[in-house]
Amino acid sequence: MIWSRLARSRHEGLIATPTSSSSALPSHGSIVSHIYSSGARDSPCRQTYDTLNSRASRTRHTRGNNFTFAPSDLGLKFMLKGQARYRAVRCFKMANNEFSPSNLASAMQLRTRKEKDFEKFEKFESSLTVAKSSRVPLAQGQPRLTSWLNRLKIFRPFAKPATDDEIVWLLDNTAFKSPRTGVWQAEFVAAIFEREDKKKLMDMVSGIVQAIGLTDDAAERNTVEQRILPFLWDVCPARFVTATQQSARLKLGPSSTNGLTSNILNLPSRERGSLIRTSTKLGAGTGSITDMQTYYAGEDGWGIISDVDDTIKVTMTSDPVGILRETFINPPLPIKGMPELYSEIKSFLPQDTPWFYLSASPYNLYPFLKQFRKQYYPSGTLILRDSSWKTVAGLLSALTLRTEEYKVDRIKKIHGWLPARKMIVIGDSTQSDPEAYGEMYRTEPGWIRLILIRKATNVAEVGIDEKNEPERFEKAFEDVPRHAWHVFEDPAECLDIVKKTIREGQ
Repeated sequence: MIWSRLARSRHEGLIATPTSSSSALPSHGSIVSHIYSSGARDSPCRQTYDTLNSRASRTRHTRGNNFTFAPSDLGLKFMLKGQARYRAVRCFKMANNEFSPSNLASAMQLRTRKEKDFEKFEKFESSLTVAKSSRVPLAQGQPRLTSWLNRLKIFRPFAKPATDDEIVWLLDNTAFKSPRTGVWQAEFVAAIFEREDKKKLMDMVSGIVQAIGLTDDAAERNTVEQRILPFLWDVCPARFVTATQQSARLKLGPSSTNGLTSNILNLPSRERGSLIRTSTKLGAGTGSITDMQTYYAGEDGWGIISDVDDTIKVTMTSDPVGILRETFINPPLPIKGMPELYSEIKSFLPQDTPWFYLSASPYNLYPFLKQFRKQYYPSGTLILRDSSWKTVAGLLSALTLRTEEYKVDRIKKIHGWLPARKMIVIGDSTQSDPEAYGEMYRTEPGWIRLILIRKATNVAEVGIDEKNEPERFEKAFEDVPRHAWHVFEDPAECLDIVKKTIREGQ
């Protein structure tokens, strides 16, 4: 993959021109010793090295045995510019542990968890007599049987339709023109659950009330009961859902071991900016979401990707008690000034501009977050983690572990849908948004035009001071032009920056 993108970057400056020095690149021997050391066998550098050597072997076959490849050859024989140069140099820097924003972000998250005693809360919750997570975390390197089952579609012959006794959610989505075929498509996602066990509900509510230290207030218990329900429902694998979009009949499924369906379906052509309703008659009981909206986004123009937690919504992601309070107790509140900023941005952009709201929260929170977004922010597609966590410990882990990897993966998916769009991405300093956005800026040059990072100043939001240090942002945005990223405390200062970016990018 890395080499193929290097090849695609030829037009950006991969020129066969001799250079006088390769000092920017480590030696071939040092790279090989690192790449083949323990723990580095799945690194991007290892993959790049193996791919290039494989190609070199084929070239030897056609040119003779005097042709060899060494990483230093890139510096000696080629002048690399733009994205091609970045990929080569970054790979070799990583080989010497000189550059890895992702590792730095993960380390900061782990230090935050340790300082804020996340494990204490997770162990306390795990000791309660409640159902365990429907997706048990595996040790690093352990093969995931469920992933192979899903890939092989082993459930397909046994899949059955969802019933009215089950709960069905249809999730809003964004339609795009396939870059390969030009046909309108969209990813349709549905979630299917079984109804909750009342005993399980009471146990979980009592556990949360005890963990947060609440008094036994009837109104607060009722709020917890309503919000905790989606965490207690058992997921339903091997189900499919039939839905109707105007005159078209859609079949979604089968659902995976996480209770989710995910299907890329072809759609009829419509005008950019169209909003089309899809509905199902299945799972029509209490708790179901039987209607969804598909937004038709054209191929070009602008787009917005926004983080949710502590970017536009108060979540307190660096504090376990804060997460529990803001998720299960308190009314959801917007970050001050962000609704006004987003409203201004929306008015400045064309009507068919797609908005994506990307959160590390599990999809159990979809109804809660959808209602929050509807109340305060422009319409858009809400993208959540595709795991159904059935413990509070799982929720805390989802918001604090491997968020950079998750967000990069989802942003890559959006890029695959809308590669010709010009994107503005907005996040905050509490998790790993700077590292994720910096990675995507470097990976897909020209796609992201502006990165805005809210500097969270509340100690319960940011967790540890180093998340707001200038050095952190400089490292995360290495090789990103200074005009393309901005760290702010007051959202009001962002509007002129956004307008300037849009005017210059027309």
